[in-house]
Amino acid sequence: MKILELSHYFASHKGGVEAVADALACAFADKDHEVTWMAGDTDHEPEVEGRIRMVPFPINNLIEKWTGVPFPVPLIRSLKIILREMRRADVLLLHDCLYLANILAYCAAKLRGIPIVIVQYTRVVPTGSVLLDLVIKVATAFVGNPMLSHAEQVIFIGNTAMGAYAHLRFRRPPELIYCGVNTHLFRARSESETRSALRSKHHLPERRRIILFVGRFVQKKGLHAIKRMAALRPDCVWLLAGWGPIDPRKWGLDNVIALSGLDDLSIGELYRCCDLLVLPSVGEGGLPLVVREALVSGLPVVCGEETRGADPGLAELVTGAEVFVGDDDRTAREFLRAIDDVLHSETEKSKTAERQAFAASQFSWDAAGERYVEIASRLVPPARSDAVESESRAEG
Repeated sequence: MKILELSHYFASHKGGVEAVADALACAFADKDHEVTWMAGDTDHEPEVEGRIRMVPFPINNLIEKWTGVPFPVPLIRSLKIILREMRRADVLLLHDCLYLANILAYCAAKLRGIPIVIVQYTRVVPTGSVLLDLVIKVATAFVGNPMLSHAEQVIFIGNTAMGAYAHLRFRRPPELIYCGVNTHLFRARSESETRSALRSKHHLPERRRIILFVGRFVQKKGLHAIKRMAALRPDCVWLLAGWGPIDPRKWGLDNVIALSGLDDLSIGELYRCCDLLVLPSVGEGGLPLVVREALVSGLPVVCGEETRGADPGLAELVTGAEVFVGDDDRTAREFLRAIDDVLHSETEKSKTAERQAFAASQFSWDAAGERYVEIASRLVPPARSDAVESESRAEG
């Protein structure tokens, strides 16, 4: 089976969607399927030892650079590349629906009768901008919703996004598949590791409480609320690992440390030496990658109630707090209450092994990859695969 996968960026861009695309491409390749991964050319292509064919297409990425919103705009010649690759494909796998390159690929696939699988991550949430909210609502109503309704299969990564689109009529019942975690990089501390040694390695204070945030430095992820939390709680160190248009170094707070450009190995070490992960984000359609990574590492998590609701099984293992959009002070106080409850709870300290066991069983890339392969396989009739093979040989 020839699988054409399209995401807005490659995994080197360090986002959750790209990490999922990377893991699925590898899962398909492990099952001996021919995988072509297309993405914008703003980052270097990931190293996959030749198992996956990488096809970058030219984009303009100024929107993300200016605003932090990941919305690449494909250049005109990208259409020729997308159409060329579509001729080789048995099935098209799109990561989310409203990116411009994904819309182009969707239309091209429909014209050629290629089955389409859409992995939907997010739901529509207010941004605080009247104009932007209007644009998103119109685009969702007239582009996003029809794409989801007419795709051969839609896969949601969490209950929140799935519930947000429950009013749509799908061609097939949508699937709910939780994403996995790389348990080689994200894990509990080994017997040879100590929290003190890991903190020393990353130049972190040994004896203070360290609250960790991992993600993009943008408003949607709750950076303004975290700034308020840090100001209210100077006794804690607030460690922010990520990148984006908001610069925590300019907050003027001595208890804030911002780290950028870290690889996954270093991020895994931070999970293993901090006291708690905080994520006051909104609009997460599924359980964010950083929450899953923290859980596998045994780290307590305080996130938005909406985010916690992405997986009902997390009710007893993750602490939720209300995010009040537009009221960072109220959000900060709600989160600080929840953080204090977790840090001073003897019950929470005993849940480390339980968190790890649940996450390891629930967030398995092996199991998720098997389901994706099964879904794609049943959408591709043998006759089509044979015809694509013949056409590829003739063009070659």
